[in-house]
Amino acid sequence: MESNPKSEIQNPKSKLTVLVLGGGPDSERSVSLKSAAAVAAALRRAGHAVVESDIMPNDPAPLDTACDVIFPAMHGPFGEGGPLQELLDERGTPYVGCGPGAARTAMDKLASKAVAKRVGVPVAADQTLSPGDELTIAPPVVIKPVADGSSVGVTICRDAATAAAARAKLHGQGTRCFAEAFIAGRELTVGVLGDRVLPPIMIVPAADAGFYDFDAKYERNDTRYEFDIDLPAAVLSDVQRHARAVFEGVGCRHLSRVDFIVDAAGKPWFLELNTMPGFTDHSLLPMAAARTGLDMAALCDHLVRLALND
Repeated sequence: MESNPKSEIQNPKSKLTVLVLGGGPDSERSVSLKSAAAVAAALRRAGHAVVESDIMPNDPAPLDTACDVIFPAMHGPFGEGGPLQELLDERGTPYVGCGPGAARTAMDKLASKAVAKRVGVPVAADQTLSPGDELTIAPPVVIKPVADGSSVGVTICRDAATAAAARAKLHGQGTRCFAEAFIAGRELTVGVLGDRVLPPIMIVPAADAGFYDFDAKYERNDTRYEFDIDLPAAVLSDVQRHARAVFEGVGCRHLSRVDFIVDAAGKPWFLELNTMPGFTDHSLLPMAAARTGLDMAALCDHLVRLALND
């Protein structure tokens, strides 16, 4: 007999079979494998049956696994940016995370910035860069890939020579990139979980880290994550309100993490939106959920039931 997702939602103790996807072909593969392992362990603690699979674009066979719901703990353009979501929609099995359209918009930093601007959230000036284009934003400037995560390929450039070198490296890899005006301030991140906006976290990298780069995110243990943030309550409320506005404007569902810089005047500036945040022991959305009383097992259980309820 086929399972009835609605009846399972009504019975929060029901045991589900969950396919957890990890790995993939993208530059964040190693992070995805860690996220998937953590999600799988959490779902088992919550009492579910779990099947774990690594998935590649040329081998979608894992998606044929019989299950009640799929949890794609994937990071990067294939797994998080739309192509995998299209395959999941074709299969028809409920899955955690947003659909293909929202996934593509969120993965494209310029597209998500356009949405943020449309819904009234401040964004920094930017310039799309093709080889040979003159950089028109004066340093300090941030050079970024258009579609990647975990700060892969991001360089803060204090002078024109550093900007030119950062561009040359990305162009040499065939990576679309852009420049964004650098805004000094404090980095805050806000998780959105279904209809709930989670408490903001302030990220404080070690002094020698420069900024919250890949190493600070996943390799180092000296990055501080603070919930007791020395900012006016109105500013923190603005950050949460902006996070919800971008989440809804992009068309996300279930979960996201939205990143901001708050400048010296207390103005929050949108940085980017992550539709499948990390689930490693350094990851921020699980930290924020735990702050509200949801440990990893409860968080992952909540997410698979959100997916079944759609």
